[in-house]
Amino acid sequence: MKTNKFFGVLLAGVVALTFCQCKNGDVATQPAAAPGAVTGIRIAYVEIDTLLAHYQFYIDMAEDLLRKEENSRLLLTEKANEFQGEVDTFNKKLQNNVFSSQERAQQEQNRLAKKQQELQELNDRLSAELAGVNENNSAKVSEAIQTFLKQYNEEKGYNIILTKIGDNILYIDSAMNITDEVLAGLNANYSAAE
Repeated sequence: MKTNKFFGVLLAGVVALTFCQCKNGDVATQPAAAPGAVTGIRIAYVEIDTLLAHYQFYIDMAEDLLRKEENSRLLLTEKANEFQGEVDTFNKKLQNNVFSSQERAQQEQNRLAKKQQELQELNDRLSAELAGVNENNSAKVSEAIQTFLKQYNEEKGYNIILTKIGDNILYIDSAMNITDEVLAGLNANYSAAE
């Protein structure tokens, strides 16, 4: 049974290989392709790291996000310092037996616990807002690049435009690099829209 499956798979592989190599039924008449030769396909690539480092729209959005992060951090620091001052005052009062009763000390401790929870909720809310802004910004940048590349490619006629990030492509001819052209076009579109 296993032998029949093996021969069936082998036969299917031979048929598929023969089908792929043959055109019009004649294997011998097919010219051998030069190693690495690809005909008729136009490929280009964009270095995303370089593009984002110089794309003014991205830079402006990153600076805006950084300002929002700094404002959030300042707000949280201010609230945390205020809270810490109240905790220190509570601890001093507790050590000096200033509270009129154990109930009053417990009420103050509960109030501080609630305030700490509110501070944590504020931190969570601000973090979520910043994450949302970052996600929205990423979508806007991606959409702007995709829209531009569609327009750009109507004239250039590439079949594939790759994204090169760091060393994710082992080798590619630098003549296929269209980063500078794309960057110039994106910045021109952004300047015109302002």
